[in-house]
Amino acid sequence: MHVSSKVAALAVLAVCLAAAAPAQGQVGRRFPSEKKVVEDKKTGVPMTVLTSGQSSDAKIYQTHPQWTADGKWIIFRSSGRSEGSQAYAVNEATGDIVQLTEGPGNNTGSLNVARKSMKLYFMRNATAATQPAASRPAEQSAATQAAATQAGTGQAGTGQAAATQAGATTRRGQRDDSNDVHQVIELDLERLFADSEKNSAPSQARGSAVQPAKAYERICATLPPGLASAGGVALDADEQVIYMGARGLDVGKHLPPGTKVLDRPEGARLGAGPGALRAFDLRTGEMKVIIDTPFQVGHVQTNPWVPGEIIYCWETGGDAPQRMFTVRADGSGNRPLFEEEKLDWVTHEAVVTRDEVMFNLIGHQSRLRVRPTGIAVINLRSNAVQLIDQIEEREPDRNQLGANAAGSDSYGGYWHCNGSPDGRWAVGDTFGGNIWLIDRRDGKRTLWSSDHKMRPDHAHPTFDASSTKVLIQSGHFTDGQRLSLVVLPVPVEMLEKQPAEAKP
Repeated sequence: MHVSSKVAALAVLAVCLAAAAPAQGQVGRRFPSEKKVVEDKKTGVPMTVLTSGQSSDAKIYQTHPQWTADGKWIIFRSSGRSEGSQAYAVNEATGDIVQLTEGPGNNTGSLNVARKSMKLYFMRNATAATQPAASRPAEQSAATQAAATQAGTGQAGTGQAAATQAGATTRRGQRDDSNDVHQVIELDLERLFADSEKNSAPSQARGSAVQPAKAYERICATLPPGLASAGGVALDADEQVIYMGARGLDVGKHLPPGTKVLDRPEGARLGAGPGALRAFDLRTGEMKVIIDTPFQVGHVQTNPWVPGEIIYCWETGGDAPQRMFTVRADGSGNRPLFEEEKLDWVTHEAVVTRDEVMFNLIGHQSRLRVRPTGIAVINLRSNAVQLIDQIEEREPDRNQLGANAAGSDSYGGYWHCNGSPDGRWAVGDTFGGNIWLIDRRDGKRTLWSSDHKMRPDHAHPTFDASSTKVLIQSGHFTDGQRLSLVVLPVPVEMLEKQPAEAKP
């Protein structure tokens, strides 16, 4: 056999063995670096590509932290590296990839990275995790997961909530999960990373350093049977409580007397009530009712600087009559955030500074452009609204967006947005898959990176804590077949440049 043929055969064998690896005993397993630096062909920006696209990888949704507290690791979910969808970490400097979860039942759409400690929190369906393999629902393939994500996104996208809801829908479609028991799990990343690194040392006996998965986990709370996540979960700023959008059990029974439960809005695929927010004390496991809502709750997030401040949305999979809401952890102060007019289409809100929520007024249809559209920010204290930027970016190929192009008229504009914690930068991705950086102090817009396909999912840019880089997920390197994780640095010359006088 020719040498190159032998190498190819060994490579295929390695892939097959990896695919056949057992579900148990995989926590702490290391994968070779896939990291490479590629210059953006249009902008010259060096893109740090952390995953190659050979597996189906996805970043955490833009409402939540991506980096660990030490700033060294990025947490993500992936299908194809092990059985089912599992959580992984990639070291930004070395490219090393470490598996964090294993087995069935893990909700990888609910990953919450702590900002103050080296901990990861997520939900687990304990009933599914303990079922015999023969009676468990089939694990979703990478293709099925991508389809579920797209089906749950619509034109405005739902990201994390879509992943959570897709998992719930899949379970309901295959068996009755109304009495399943769900748990809040804490994972000690510091211990797991240390033991995983010991395993990779040449002097270490293979596999002897990493302990069973349960050695790194703590069950923080066990939910009553039948209560499950429906809008994601979010870690409070004090890291002592986690909040959950809920379905099942007593959801709807705590509505004020006379409250009308709302149906799915006309033209929407989701949104029918009731919904709810619940709180779980991570020290005692105690559950508290925050509020019930007459509509489906989605995209639960917290203010990282203000304990007890929650932002959530009416999840419709598209245009909600009123998208954004805020409430305190004790149930007080529940109110709409940015009260919408009929032609406002609000989406992809994210807390970006202590007092600000950034969101998009999308304008991908001509009927919407009789109102202001673009990236906007609302002050949580004063309700003052500022429109930051909009771009008219016409698409050469509408089919590029696949099913999500339905109803558009070739005008794109911004689709998702995020802001830097220091308040200087805004970032937006467009329907055409371009990433734009906006200096909030002088309003200057710069093309940051290009051609990220927006399939099989959207880029969802998210700034890091230092306000100097963003993480995106990109279909650029596989022509939209699978996603790669990519870090984009704010150009050094822009960081050092003194901005012009701010626009009024």
